[in-house]
Amino acid sequence: MASGTVRVADRARSIEYAIRDMLTVAKEVERSGREVIYLNIGDPAKFDFQTPSHVRKALAKAAESGHNYYAPSEGMRVLREAIAEKERNANSVPLSAEDIIVTSGISEGIQFLTGALVQPGDEILLPGPTYPPYISFVKFFGGTPVAYRTVEENDWLPDLDDLRSKITEKTRALVIVNPNNPTGSLYDEKTLRQMLDIAGEHKLLVASDEIYDRLTYDSKFTSTAALAKDIPVVGLNGFSKSYVMTGWRLGYLYFHDPTATLGELKDAIARESRIRLCSVTPIQYAAVRALKGSERHIARMVRVLKHRRDHFLDRIRAIEGLTCATPKAAFYIFPRISLTGRWRSDKEFVIDLVRKTGVLVVNGSGFDETYGAGHFRAVFLPPIEVIDEAANRIEQFMRQ
Repeated sequence: MASGTVRVADRARSIEYAIRDMLTVAKEVERSGREVIYLNIGDPAKFDFQTPSHVRKALAKAAESGHNYYAPSEGMRVLREAIAEKERNANSVPLSAEDIIVTSGISEGIQFLTGALVQPGDEILLPGPTYPPYISFVKFFGGTPVAYRTVEENDWLPDLDDLRSKITEKTRALVIVNPNNPTGSLYDEKTLRQMLDIAGEHKLLVASDEIYDRLTYDSKFTSTAALAKDIPVVGLNGFSKSYVMTGWRLGYLYFHDPTATLGELKDAIARESRIRLCSVTPIQYAAVRALKGSERHIARMVRVLKHRRDHFLDRIRAIEGLTCATPKAAFYIFPRISLTGRWRSDKEFVIDLVRKTGVLVVNGSGFDETYGAGHFRAVFLPPIEVIDEAANRIEQFMRQ
């Protein structure tokens, strides 16, 4: 083989994912002999939450019963029917099986949507801060992610004037992440209606990420599509969080199409799904059981997580140099750091924190360089004693 470095495409070289990129630093710390408390990844299965037993049994039964073949690329019909029923009953979105495409996690759904929608030079409106794959996939396909401001002092709700000012002739879609990752904000019905009005005025597609729809603490979730009477909405959701199926990698896209304008987009995404063949067949059978079986574990999760949220918030707010809005959903806190000349950036803060204390969080700028900067994201998934240990280390670190 000829010497030299194999050329890499620019689109791959520029990919960043702060949530996992910081793991390299944490592993260095572990190799030095220090224990690391991982508060970076939103994975309930890594803590004391378990996939419901009836779902685990359904997976084993499907595999033992011979359901180990390729499924249809768009997903098994029985699963798509169950998803449509869930969205109708839980979120008041009028869907049928034909409106659903099953994906290997919601991340693949983001990839499919941006791959079908974004041409080089197109702009996609994203909340600032937001879940990083939206930023990365828009860039990967040659588009420009444009962040609209969300307001920390107003529970991280969108600044609608700023949103409107960011719309140009290149804008293709408005992305809503509600409940929000990383801030834990939960948009009220009035805000969602106003956002839909803006999208309708400018004839924009709305993409609504609702993966945390069942994990809310202080008020009820409202689905964007349930309010969109004459606005097309592509919904993104999945099984990772509420059903504790993170490693199973199963999600879905749905197409709420009251104006009959999403046919070509849906067909393009279906074509994308074919070139990756299908999502894992036995897991699809298990997901049907998840939707049709007992969901008592969700109420327990919400009760436990609310207690852990309140405790972590109290601890964080008692630390000089940190302030934090109250997350209304999901399982993240997003404190503001008083950098005060000690650190040049939130990323430097996070690296310093893990090296000196063994507590791994995620730099806020990894969720948006402007609106996430000066913050960090941490999960409140661990048991109280782990949260306390992490808070103790952070408090001591800030005092020093």
